Amino acid sequence: MRAMNTAYLALERHFARIASLQDAIGLLGWDKEVMMPSGAAERRSENLAMLEGLRHEILTAPIMADLLDQAEAAPARAASAETDWQRANLTAMRRQHTRATALPQDLVEAHAQATTLCEIAWRDARQNSDFKALLPALTEVLNLTRAIAAATGEACGLSPYDALLDSFDPGTRQADIDPLFTRLRAELPALTAAALETQAALPTTRAPQGPFSLPRQEALGRELMQRMGFDTTRGRLDVSLHPFCGGATHDVRLTTRYREDDFIPAMMGILHETGHALYEMGLPDAWISQPVGQSGGMTLHESQSLIMEMQFCRSAPFTRWLAPRLRAAFGVADNAPGWDAQALHRQLTHVEPGFIRVDADEVTYPAHILARYELEKALVSGDLALKDLPAAFNERIHTLLGLRVPDDRQGCLQDIHWPAGLFGYFPCYALGAMTAAQLRQAACTQEPAILPAIEQGDFAPLLEWLRTHVHGRGSSAPLRQIVLEATGAPLDADAYLTHLRTRYVDRAPNA
Repeated sequence: MRAMNTAYLALERHFARIASLQDAIGLLGWDKEVMMPSGAAERRSENLAMLEGLRHEILTAPIMADLLDQAEAAPARAASAETDWQRANLTAMRRQHTRATALPQDLVEAHAQATTLCEIAWRDARQNSDFKALLPALTEVLNLTRAIAAATGEACGLSPYDALLDSFDPGTRQADIDPLFTRLRAELPALTAAALETQAALPTTRAPQGPFSLPRQEALGRELMQRMGFDTTRGRLDVSLHPFCGGATHDVRLTTRYREDDFIPAMMGILHETGHALYEMGLPDAWISQPVGQSGGMTLHESQSLIMEMQFCRSAPFTRWLAPRLRAAFGVADNAPGWDAQALHRQLTHVEPGFIRVDADEVTYPAHILARYELEKALVSGDLALKDLPAAFNERIHTLLGLRVPDDRQGCLQDIHWPAGLFGYFPCYALGAMTAAQLRQAACTQEPAILPAIEQGDFAPLLEWLRTHVHGRGSSAPLRQIVLEATGAPLDADAYLTHLRTRYVDRAPNA
């Protein structure tokens, strides 16, 4: 037992160093998207590559393998809350080590540098709707991603695409995703048609008319963040081309983007990213520098953004609280058309197929993910040539949403994920939506005070439930175990599809 303790404690010290490096990488990554002047891109890419290489060097040092073997071979200690966390931490350590040792350091550094340069190139390509301008940089990223997927897959006994999925959502495989996505593809067209029919039968409402002052939008966003439980001493809000949540431990950075003609996209973006931030802020402090103290994967992370933005902040109870605050924020009279709670709820739950994924409504959103899932699998396998991506993307959107994509800016260039090398991430959005619906259903059943509190703009009961059942668990258990223990049922699409029918077809008063 003494040998096991010695080896295990040494591992904790090494992984604490890795966590500090990861914090530095996170802050430099945030700065790259928000503050960095474009002329610094090449040097920043070198900085990030060096830090990723150093992280990889520590993780793959020969002593790490020896320490892991010693810690795993040591006699088991009596079960307790502490030893349960340590065992889970040791499992997470081994997982990180196995994946890291599958990759040569020069590949890790090359990928970090290529993605940084590609992200910078993407900004101009997106602005100019010029996919060809991005093609050389994106080709380099895809080639390096394929190499990483192949090497990791071989080491872990996974297909290349499953190896990429596993990097974002440990334990998730295409075999888990495909039945769920097949059901969505089968049921969502009729559900969408029914939602549109129900919507068309409702009396028309007038949308709030702009312009909407950007400082007022920002002030509103900050107020809502704090109402939700965001700790302003441990995070901040900024502007970026693509909204995201990043930063470091106890320093959570989130961003949005504003439009003068419509305040809803920025507001909902802030609510979404605040959900991510609350998860990061709620991770277990006792394990903050260890693998087990990190989030439980991106499906859980996306579920936390979506349970806030979609499940609760677009609900009728919340909009009844929100409507008078919006009128006050923008200096609008109480009887102004389009500003009452019912009209606001109609705006927040309006169903209309559109080109932009991050602005999509709940009903049509999964179609955006289905398209990207199919495309990135084909890109990774080589079945789709990168030069043919724009046409393939447009074809999928037409098939799934009935839309003709007018240009690459509103097509395959709209997301930063592939330029950033995040192949395998997109499925987590749809899985996160299912998880969010299932968690909401369980939370409101187990804690009846949640919905009445939401109607008063009080997120404390909800946040307490999430802290207990999701946030505070870190990565001490797999996604599916956390969902099963929190909700009493395996992860599936039932709660999500029921939620969509209740809110958009039945138009239930508290949905």
